[in-house]
Amino acid sequence: MNSKEFSLKIESIVKEKKITYMDAVIDYCNNNDIDLGTVNPMINKSLKEKIKVEAVNLKMIKEKRGGTLPV
Repeated sequence: MNSKEFSLKIESIVKEKKITYMDAVIDYCNNNDIDLGTVNPMINKSLKEKIKVEAVNLKMIKEKRGGTLPV
């Protein structure tokens, strides 16, 4: 499986189950007996950005100052 196929599967899980991208990756790995430590090469740039935005919104990581303008 390449990163594009993996990303499409994660996107479909997010839409189908209405869960976060982080939860979708974990769910996919658990259901397919994949070690979470081996998934990193399959996560493309777009998916990484979506996971990062979720993490910032959940205050799991700090956003770099000057990154976004307030709306």
